Amino acid sequence: MAPLSRLAFIGNSLPRRCGIATFTTDLQQATAAWRPKLKTSIVAMTDQGQDYDYPSSVQLQIREERIEDYVRAADFLNVSQFDAVSLQHEFGIFGGEAGSHIMALLSRLTMPIVTTLHTVLSKPIAAQRGMLERLGDVSSRIVVMAEKGRELLQTVYRVPPDKIEVIPHGIPGFAFLEPDQAKAKLGFGDKAVILTFGLLSPSKGIEVMIDAMPSILESRPNAVYVVLGATHPNLVRHQGEAYRESLMARVRGLNIEDHVVFLDRFVDKTTLLAFISMCDVYVTPYLNEAQMTSGTLAYSFGLGKAVVSTPYWHARELLADGRGTLVPFGDAIATGNAIAGLLVDDAHRLAVRERAYASSRSMTWERTAERYLAAVEFARLRYRIRAIAGLSHRARSNENYIPPQLRTDYLHPRATARASGRFDR
Repeated sequence: MAPLSRLAFIGNSLPRRCGIATFTTDLQQATAAWRPKLKTSIVAMTDQGQDYDYPSSVQLQIREERIEDYVRAADFLNVSQFDAVSLQHEFGIFGGEAGSHIMALLSRLTMPIVTTLHTVLSKPIAAQRGMLERLGDVSSRIVVMAEKGRELLQTVYRVPPDKIEVIPHGIPGFAFLEPDQAKAKLGFGDKAVILTFGLLSPSKGIEVMIDAMPSILESRPNAVYVVLGATHPNLVRHQGEAYRESLMARVRGLNIEDHVVFLDRFVDKTTLLAFISMCDVYVTPYLNEAQMTSGTLAYSFGLGKAVVSTPYWHARELLADGRGTLVPFGDAIATGNAIAGLLVDDAHRLAVRERAYASSRSMTWERTAERYLAAVEFARLRYRIRAIAGLSHRARSNENYIPPQLRTDYLHPRATARASGRFDR
């Protein structure tokens, strides 16, 4: 088998503002850095009515609602002779019922597929169950980011155990730092800082954290809660900034305006790491248990922060054994008590931080890229064995079999030229 030389990533891509875009971009960049001679490219999903100034790493984009774009992308990947595809799957980023349009692409590919599932539902509707089962059939390897995902794939979706691999969400390789320097730089030098980062939406539970602030202030009068992130674009599209305004009204109603700061912006990685570095406690008060992964949780954990979280699936695994603090869903009293306890007990907070940081070293993007490449190589081997077995069976059953010709009529002239070698790859 020839060495892996061309790998495509299918998913959202920066500058689109969402967690999948950040993950896909980070994974592609980490893979390219880990194996510089490997040609990596992104096929980016573009949501309806939007237009993004994609970087050169994005070779093709798919408009999520247009089935012909999925077919065109499959032909591009086949003609360009990519060795494998890494698919980032989330139901909401693909067109069709339960994101079924993606099958128009995957079913046409002539290379192995490694699918990363960012959501695995325990109680899917029929269309969602059928979609994930079809993904299981066409994928040579399926990656999830938590053991709960492995369990659900086997029990709910009947995916063979030997096809599943758990690879935790990647994190930056960042030093273990005290927050003082970052606080001073960002203007919070005399504060005990609590931070939440991410695109704002009602599922994030920000209301619970706001309601917890008065009790925290009784123990630490200098505490401030920083809510960093723009409102989710889909929410803005349908409701404007009504949700953010309701949160600000809640703050005013509790008379804690001096202790809650809303920073309405989508920040780059460098700025995000600076904000995480300055916080004393990171909080994810999410309301939904069925969350398989949280990039913001992984990042704060990897920077060695004391994390307080509700027990959604990802947090339950990551913060076990004293690596963080879990509080009940929607419980402002428990949330406030947990955060206040960490803020007033420096020794306990440091111990939690050190446990989190030490256990996260295997999650750096460098290690994550290494594990993904191993998963791709395993998928290629599995795919080749199945292909050889299929050809052998076909030859025995029909000696005159001639495989169908590959279609190229959907390709843009530039893509066709690149695939044929007329452009520098």
